[in-house]
Amino acid sequence: MADVVNLTSLCCCSSILSRRTSRNAISCLSMSNISSLRSYDFTTRNRGSVNIIKKRNGITVVRAMAASFGSRLEENINKTLSDNPVVIYSKTWCSYSSEVKSLFKRLGVEPLVIELDELGPQGPQLQKVLERLTGQHTVPNVFIGGKHIGGCTDTVKLHRKGELESLLSEAKSQSTQS
Repeated sequence: MADVVNLTSLCCCSSILSRRTSRNAISCLSMSNISSLRSYDFTTRNRGSVNIIKKRNGITVVRAMAASFGSRLEENINKTLSDNPVVIYSKTWCSYSSEVKSLFKRLGVEPLVIELDELGPQGPQLQKVLERLTGQHTVPNVFIGGKHIGGCTDTVKLHRKGELESLLSEAKSQSTQS
């Protein structure tokens, strides 16, 4: 029976893999150190999954697997962020989301607002992908010029410090150049 270990790449170097040894501990392995493993799954960021099987006769076979639903959602998010200067991932019932949308309206900015609670089953999945990308699991999730700004508190703080307007004008100028 082949050993199966889940591996996740945390770096851009294809010769280094990270093996999840426990929930919180991750140890790096080089390709030369994994010869004792017979079979393992390897997931790369932004590239989908790759199934690598080391056969008993010593030949390593690498098969690319179809992109996962999560990676397609991630591509969709990245395209949305690159195509729009201001994007807010929101929920219709969230008071913090309403506060951020009102702030942008007062500033004369028309962001692309994506209401996660109106997307059906794709909404929670999209929110999980956003959490993976940003580390933030709450809404609103605000992006300006393709960069993650944060939530309501972060956005209001930037506004109070006078930094939000400059970010907005920079994002607007970048979108008109494209």
